[in-house]
Amino acid sequence: MRYQISGKQIDIGEALQTHVQTELGETVAKYAQRPTDANVVFSRSAHEYVCEATVHLSTGLTAQAKAHATEIYAAFEACVEKMDKQLRRYKRRLKDHHKDRSEPVELLGASSYILASDESDAEPEPDSLQPMIVAEMETQIPSLSVGEAVMQMELAGAPVLVFRNEGKNGLNVVYRREDGNIGWIDP
Repeated sequence: MRYQISGKQIDIGEALQTHVQTELGETVAKYAQRPTDANVVFSRSAHEYVCEATVHLSTGLTAQAKAHATEIYAAFEACVEKMDKQLRRYKRRLKDHHKDRSEPVELLGASSYILASDESDAEPEPDSLQPMIVAEMETQIPSLSVGEAVMQMELAGAPVLVFRNEGKNGLNVVYRREDGNIGWIDP
């Protein structure tokens, strides 16, 4: 597994890098047979250290965790503990996913836009109804089953996931509802 360990305005020493590689490697190896790469970023938020970890699996699924603590090692340990809990919950599904899927998840390229919010009260009526685009980026839309999409959304901790349904070849959306359930939009 490839590791990218970095710090935002923090120096990351060799001891911490070695610790991250061994601990994260052991945790992920328990649940996923073929992890491809891991990205761990340390930063500061006031008096606390923040650790964000993202692990990409060979099947295309991604697991993410984030934790805060007053010590950098404690932040990492809390982050690994969250990832361990997350992967443990999905262990059976991850193993089934590995067996059923011999090829990695197919990704479809798409454009992603960030639009400016319309919070100005100075102008009562806008000149045009076209929103102002702040940024344009490339994004990837995975080709998954509905079950895999729900698992991916929960592993990533995302509120919404857009995916291409393998069964029907159309774009679908899964999202977390306010009542805690999962919603699925299949146009």
